[in-house]
Amino acid sequence: MGFLQRTHACGSLRAEHAGQQVALNGWAHKVRDLGGLCFIDFRDRTGLVQLVLDPNSLPNLSEIRHETCLSVSGEVRVRDEQTKNPKMPTGEIEIIVTGYTVLGPAKPLPFPLSDEEQMQSVNEELRIKHRYIDLRRPSMYRKLAIRAGVIRRMRAYLDNQGFIETETPIITKSTPEGARDYLVAYRLEPGQWYALPQSPQQYKQLLMVAGIERYYQIAKCFRDESQRADRQPEFTQLDLEMSFVTQEDVLNLAEGLLRDVLNGVVEEFGLDKAPIEPFERLTFDEAMLLYGCDKPDLRFGLKLFDITPLVANSGFGVFKSIAESGGMIRGVRYPGGAQLSRKEVGQLEEFCKEFGAKGMASLGVVAASEAGEEARVVGDLAVKSSIAKFFSDEELAQILKTAQAEAGDLLCFIADEYASGNNVLYRLRNEIGDRCGLRDPRVLKFCWVIDFPLVEWNAEDGRWDAVHHPFTGPKDEDLIYIDSDPGKIRADCYDVVCNGVEMASGSIRIHRPDIQSKVFKLLGIDEETQKERFGHMLEAFSYGAPPHGGIAPGVDRLVMLLNDTENIREVIAFPKIGGGYDPMMEAPSTIDPQQWAELGLRMSK
Repeated sequence: MGFLQRTHACGSLRAEHAGQQVALNGWAHKVRDLGGLCFIDFRDRTGLVQLVLDPNSLPNLSEIRHETCLSVSGEVRVRDEQTKNPKMPTGEIEIIVTGYTVLGPAKPLPFPLSDEEQMQSVNEELRIKHRYIDLRRPSMYRKLAIRAGVIRRMRAYLDNQGFIETETPIITKSTPEGARDYLVAYRLEPGQWYALPQSPQQYKQLLMVAGIERYYQIAKCFRDESQRADRQPEFTQLDLEMSFVTQEDVLNLAEGLLRDVLNGVVEEFGLDKAPIEPFERLTFDEAMLLYGCDKPDLRFGLKLFDITPLVANSGFGVFKSIAESGGMIRGVRYPGGAQLSRKEVGQLEEFCKEFGAKGMASLGVVAASEAGEEARVVGDLAVKSSIAKFFSDEELAQILKTAQAEAGDLLCFIADEYASGNNVLYRLRNEIGDRCGLRDPRVLKFCWVIDFPLVEWNAEDGRWDAVHHPFTGPKDEDLIYIDSDPGKIRADCYDVVCNGVEMASGSIRIHRPDIQSKVFKLLGIDEETQKERFGHMLEAFSYGAPPHGGIAPGVDRLVMLLNDTENIREVIAFPKIGGGYDPMMEAPSTIDPQQWAELGLRMSK
């Protein structure tokens, strides 16, 4: 059946339209049959408006169920004062329906769309199986609209900066970059394979060799890796690359882009977010020392502190033995934690053990004037702990000073080697931040983490691995260590971090074939394998390659931040669930025997 040409959008109607005849198209969001009259909250992509239908003049209203697709006509009327709905933008008016057409009848729904609270308890796999229904919810539509706003503003910003949007291939060569590739069989020559790109890394560098100079792409990337709340087998990133630039040039461009895009989207959609301020900068070493990780949440302070030199010769055997073996005794301050019960402190210790800690020592800090008999007075403060007896007054005073302790604090200590201690301390710091309400969702606190190591030692496999990827450029002044001490080499590499999550990663790339070959060799890639996997790159670099660098912000993760969701599936139209399964399309699936034969493949039992 036909439908009426829409005269207005549902969400646009207001009191000034009273008396006008309108035609609307949309869905019956909520149907309420009150006997004498039928009321429908009618929805299109712009919002909701109330319809009033009289069963005496409009028979067969029982055919209208929740989510029936309708075309309606009627007159806009101002509601009585007592029936106005201030929670709806259209709540001052209603539509007196004079006629309607059912465009698409709806059978009973698998879950209730009209009640957002009820939706919280709906099984996620069921929602994704019926994603075309789930996306009808105004809250889901808004998430996709915000996503579109982010991408639209990214394009506008980069177009204005002289970048050219260029598409790169989706089926390409398998050159593993850390995760497993998704492989595509080549029908014309069995045994040969394409791969889906983990990123457009090599293509964008080749575009720089080609003289494009400023490239970007809203790129689909594919990684066959285990699924987490912030990961999908296919994801979207803004990929950009620039020629004749230094690290500073890329940092300034990317920071300007992100602030412009995100502040613009916050204003456009009226999001409850504070303006994004200039990004702080931390070196990798500073981030690890002060926050225990290279993805610090800077919405709150509570920097880690190191008391190793203060307790190395103390009477506390645990601390002393760790210090003598080359480990460190570091801690974090828990504001208000001195009030925790012994049981609650024990639970905090169990939390630390979950991440590899052997234990957690602690000191409760109170004002000296409030110290009880069990407390040890140290100047204006006093400490309460079973380990306090092992330290002199001077040692305790220095510990309190180093920790910048205040009355009411609980000082939590982890004694371990540096890397293991960091793994516990950064999680403990974030846990304290959550308990103290310091991780304000209104604040998007961005920072740069720079000067990463170029490589890290893989003890299990006995080799050097790239910290980011093998095309990352080493700092010129550190190249002298490539043969003698590779662990000392810093990279021209940088990450954007927001609220404890990596949002983007980039680097100045290697553009000289001799240096690229040396780095490949350092990573255990012999000359034959270099030629087989990366010969096209090495040859391209021999034809006058310019210095270049870039960065790739994750679109999905940025949209997650703006929508206050920790689940990446909430901001993707058609996501996969655990294991990369799509319950809506029932993919992956089997293929016909003829397709096996065409590809020259057979199933191995």
